[in-house]
Amino acid sequence: MANTINYAEIYSNQLRELYGQELTCDALYHSNTDIQLTGGKTLKIPTLSVSGYKDHTRASLGFQQGNYANDYETKMLDHDRSIEFVIDPMDFDETDTVVSLANVQNRFEKTQAIPELDAYTYSKLYAEAKRVGSTIKTDTLTTANILQDFDSNLEVLEDMGVPLYRLVLFCTSRYKTLLKNAEGIQRNLDVKNGGGIDRRVHSLDDITNIVTVPSARFKTLYDFTDGCTSDSKAKNIDYILIDPECQVSRVKYSYIHLFSPGSDSRTSDNYLYQNRRYNGTFAIDHLFKNGCIIHAEAENTASSGTTTEGGTT
Repeated sequence: MANTINYAEIYSNQLRELYGQELTCDALYHSNTDIQLTGGKTLKIPTLSVSGYKDHTRASLGFQQGNYANDYETKMLDHDRSIEFVIDPMDFDETDTVVSLANVQNRFEKTQAIPELDAYTYSKLYAEAKRVGSTIKTDTLTTANILQDFDSNLEVLEDMGVPLYRLVLFCTSRYKTLLKNAEGIQRNLDVKNGGGIDRRVHSLDDITNIVTVPSARFKTLYDFTDGCTSDSKAKNIDYILIDPECQVSRVKYSYIHLFSPGSDSRTSDNYLYQNRRYNGTFAIDHLFKNGCIIHAEAENTASSGTTTEGGTT
């Protein structure tokens, strides 16, 4: 039997640590733990509605008859990705182990797999927001109006019954800079022993989870033909304010294997590295519309990829 090395098993702890440090959308993949993917590529999300109270009649059998309805939202996994690298054993020696299996694995995860999972997830949330009719704002953000915009978002979501402590604010570094310099904001400066001043925005009002997303991973549309690149029609996203429980993100299948020389007739005396990931992100329709607010560049304007104080242009 040919020798194989299962990287997913050997490096599982290292991969989890790497993803925990580098992946910005991780919180979205741990929501709705009661919803599981089992068999096939279709996810059925159960929905249950019940009628309310009616006036009680103080007589025999005075309880009023209620109604309930059970249905399902059907979702289908849509992001099935794979890659393989054929590595000549002489490259280990002649590059002083620069082209080592660990280096190939680490470089692929950091520069390809992790950025792509972020990019796919955020762009899919944007597409789902358009589909179900969630609020997508496109007005210009400035230091003069950014707090008003933030307060308006919290007011709307809280009025819809969304627990504010569950909200996550995914945003660009530019958006955080606007927040730090917002007109009317009050802050307590943390002067450290060494004399430094910490002005970072870790939380704001009820939002204790603010995640900074690299702008390259925060677009409305991507081309996944060869790796992950921004689509020519992509627009910039400034923030996604979301209750993770209104969506489901799952990696159903992850396969990472290394085959030693002679294991595969196609590769002769070379090492063969294979990596596959099958995942999806979906809105729970009846929750997502009232649980997510996005601010992005308007789709009918040209994108130059630059930013101003007023946001993306």
